Amino acid sequence: MPFISQIQRQSDYSFIPSTTPIVIDNGASYFRIGWAGETDPRVIFRNIVQRPRHKATGETVTIVGDHDPALLKYFDCTRSGPRSAFDSNVVYQFEIMEYILDFGFDRMGANGSEIDHPVLITECICNPVQSRSKMAELLFETYGVPSVAFGVDAAFSYKYNQRLGVCDKDGLAICPGFNTTHVIPFIDGEPIYNGSCRTNIGGYHITDYLKQLLSLKYPHHMARFTWEKVEDLKMEHCYIAPDYFSEARLFQKGAKEAEDKTRCWQLPWTPPPVEEAPSEEEIARKAAIKEKQGQRLREMAEAKRSSRINELENELHDLGFLLQQLEQVEENDIPSFLSETGYVSKQEIEAALVKVTQSLRKAKGEPKGDLAEAEEKTDPATGEKFPLINIPDDMLTPEQLKEKRRQLFLKTTSEGRQRAKQKRSESELERERKNQQDEEKRLENPELYLEQLRTRYKDLSEKVEQRKRLKTNGNHTNGNNFSGGVGRGERLNAAQRERMRLLTTAAFDRGKGEDTFGARDEDWQLYKLMSKDNDHDDEGLDQDEAELARISSRLQEVDPTFIPKPAELGTSQPVEAPRLRPLTKEDFQIILGVERFRCPEILFRPNWIGVDQAGLDEMAGVSIRRLPSVGQGVEERLTSSILMTGGSCLFPGISERLVDRIRMIRPCGSPIRVVRALDPVLDAWRGAAAYAAASQFPTQTFSKADYYEKGEDWLHQYQLQYTL
Repeated sequence: MPFISQIQRQSDYSFIPSTTPIVIDNGASYFRIGWAGETDPRVIFRNIVQRPRHKATGETVTIVGDHDPALLKYFDCTRSGPRSAFDSNVVYQFEIMEYILDFGFDRMGANGSEIDHPVLITECICNPVQSRSKMAELLFETYGVPSVAFGVDAAFSYKYNQRLGVCDKDGLAICPGFNTTHVIPFIDGEPIYNGSCRTNIGGYHITDYLKQLLSLKYPHHMARFTWEKVEDLKMEHCYIAPDYFSEARLFQKGAKEAEDKTRCWQLPWTPPPVEEAPSEEEIARKAAIKEKQGQRLREMAEAKRSSRINELENELHDLGFLLQQLEQVEENDIPSFLSETGYVSKQEIEAALVKVTQSLRKAKGEPKGDLAEAEEKTDPATGEKFPLINIPDDMLTPEQLKEKRRQLFLKTTSEGRQRAKQKRSESELERERKNQQDEEKRLENPELYLEQLRTRYKDLSEKVEQRKRLKTNGNHTNGNNFSGGVGRGERLNAAQRERMRLLTTAAFDRGKGEDTFGARDEDWQLYKLMSKDNDHDDEGLDQDEAELARISSRLQEVDPTFIPKPAELGTSQPVEAPRLRPLTKEDFQIILGVERFRCPEILFRPNWIGVDQAGLDEMAGVSIRRLPSVGQGVEERLTSSILMTGGSCLFPGISERLVDRIRMIRPCGSPIRVVRALDPVLDAWRGAAAYAAASQFPTQTFSKADYYEKGEDWLHQYQLQYTL
């Protein structure tokens, strides 16, 4: 599988006479090949080569030109990207050039490797002799071409338009190409290479610059900016501004003219489905399903309840039977009888019987008995719930001792919960009482009540904040009411600082000598003061925070303008998660504003992308100054016939901008006329095809015999005469 192509192969190769030359426009962007004397080339494709591997077979495939991306999904292109044979505008990778020539000749219909037609191939201006000799060697040695001629593409385009009356014999050819831009002066129809100049700026750099700007502007759509798509956007929307800075100010101010010049590229977007309200049938269907599921859950719960009732009834029957047997046992045999049952005393069995009875009533849904309610109200954490607590340890087995410790822990925990619950209920009652008093005060005088409440809230906030600061950093401040604790002493609370003061005083009073502290009774008063629970700061702080929270909630009820401070309350309010906005059509729009004229502006200002070279207008002046001494009339004839050719001269406004810029560097009153080629892209090939069809063309070629006889150095002196 050597090649993959969608270009139709020509079938009339064998019918073309061998004297008809093959014309090749070997551009850095596109490769064009056809027959001399025709108006259009037969085959056109991108001048790139890619050699990926097939994912299924692993076979290396050569892909020449650009093809459908859907075709490339069957190949692994990660290790082989598109490659060009050009460096700037000079061919230097002849291995890739051979693939391109193979493909071009094959699409022309050549069946074998021998090409028996003369070849006219274009090259860049002042092409290095090494590149020209390697190209001649490739054509002669590999393809057996009988004769070869080299010509400059911009010169062919100028001569073609001169023949059609677009430009004169004396003039300038400005050719902004794919990788480079050339300016060639023409005198009497022949190019003057000594006056030509080149800048390494072309359409490739404009496309790359536009791709970078769009990727920075829309990073979430970066995958959309393929090279081919950005190239299409450039050719469709970009233009040259008459005055760049005036145009940029229009977009900066957001003027109406700028809005009219803005273009929009809509990416593929599918609106989210609109949720419609469910119909009555759907609601009824979901209700039926829900009812069916509920009925199933109720049946499962009823079955589980019945099983539980049966278990409790069996357990209740066993406990009753055990009590009946216990009554028949003598007093001395009771401990041995109970050791076999797992119970310690008759009271434990009765407590278990009461507990099972209550559970059975609860399972059946019956109300509790009066005795059970009275027992729960009196002491729910003692008695039958913890029967081992009051039994001495010497009467218990090791397993029962473990159970007794567990019951003690449970009893203590239950009592603590009861106390905490009672304390919460008392605090809630106290809070309601205070709120009721506040409501009575508010009804008497609402304005005065609101003012007093705000004052109280402010005082409490400052008090709580200061106490927190003192608790963290001590009494140290830096003069601006900001805490700036330096050392351990400033992190102690008031009680701890008091203990440290007492210790320091006692040590200072004893002084030097023998340590007799504790010999006197009054010394023990110091221990009493030190062990006294003076840590009331935390408790007071908690009370103040609770009161502050109550006042804050009260202010929220009566004052709609009040905003609580979470930092003062000591609580952190939950941060609301950002809501995701659904994507709309505007999120998939690429807006082209200043990018439309900013990217092609680098043709006049290459330093914007780091190329320290001249722009198009300066190149025209440099080319004229490089010419040998010519009269003033010749310079005027050159500026009065400036031809623009090449793919990058298709931007709207480039001719007007070039006229204005050249007028600034030429003497006042100099005639300046800038025209564009009839077809800037194909005129080079058409000019070469017309030149190769002339009868004098064989005199401008060199044959294979000349190449073998004179060698490669002879190509350095070879120069085509464009006027036949």
